[in-house]
Amino acid sequence: MPSATRPATATDWVASLDPWPEEFGLGRIHTLLAALGDPQRAFPSIHVVGTNGKSTATRTIAELLRAEGLRAGAFTSPHVSGWHERLDCDPASFERAIARVRSSAEPLGATQFEVLTAAALADFAEAGVDVAVVEAGLGGRLDATNVVDAPVVQLTNVALEHTEVLGETPEEIAKEKLAVAHSARVVVASDNTFEHLVPPNAKLVLGGAREAAEAFLERRAEAVVDVQLPGRLERRGDEVWDGAHTPEAVDWLLARLPARDHVLCVSILGDKRVDEMLVRLSRAGSTLIATKSSNPRSLPASELAALATPHFQDVQTVASPRKALTRARAAGRPVIVTGSLYLLADLYA
Repeated sequence: MPSATRPATATDWVASLDPWPEEFGLGRIHTLLAALGDPQRAFPSIHVVGTNGKSTATRTIAELLRAEGLRAGAFTSPHVSGWHERLDCDPASFERAIARVRSSAEPLGATQFEVLTAAALADFAEAGVDVAVVEAGLGGRLDATNVVDAPVVQLTNVALEHTEVLGETPEEIAKEKLAVAHSARVVVASDNTFEHLVPPNAKLVLGGAREAAEAFLERRAEAVVDVQLPGRLERRGDEVWDGAHTPEAVDWLLARLPARDHVLCVSILGDKRVDEMLVRLSRAGSTLIATKSSNPRSLPASELAALATPHFQDVQTVASPRKALTRARAAGRPVIVTGSLYLLADLYA
């Protein structure tokens, strides 16, 4: 009979782990990977860093490379539809990938993200991929994914986030993110704002996911791919689900929506730029249903409602995400579900 204190399945176990380290650093992940035979050395990687759009970029690069005949793995975070989404696989394959690293990770007290990173890299090595496309979790320099020597790095964009860890200015944050480019020959970015932070051994290329794939291939990619990820501008009839979690991401979302009076179902993490997000969201509708995702960093629904009151004609508080969505739908107007991917993950579950 399984121990009551030890989750029976590997997926339950990884879900029970603390996602945040007591102190950021790469020592533990290097130790864990060494115990696993350093799987990250079995293949080249493309490293994706930035504030918004990293998961979509990661999956798009991987799909482009697959269309060009390569076996490509993709590692993203966080997930919406289920843990397996992070390794771009099915639930059974995810369970096996986590089980493969569990005995090595448990004695080290590895964090959730360290385990996920190690599991992805070990799984890619086991599968014999030609390339892995790896999304950074937080920042870059001290992120657990900064164990790959990627010849190509994509910087999607830079906005103020996690300032207590990454720095208080876009310049400081970009420096943290581009620290992963220590082995890069190409850094792909949307513009040349942070060109001076690109290492001297690397060339800056302006562009996005396609340019990153082409930089790895060292030729044009002829394929056209359409990547749809759960919770990333996901249209469900008269509803839009999008995990916008910064003011810039809200701007991006609203630019893609018609000018209508929406009902917004919203949860936001307390360490985000909450008021700036609410100001922007108020342009999309007059009613906000404040709720709270299961992430412990989420603002209580009542606190979010108090912050939203100056910006919306009608603010309601419904602590349960499922009941909040039901309330939003009852209004009979188009609905936007946003503010956090963790809210969307709760609703998927």
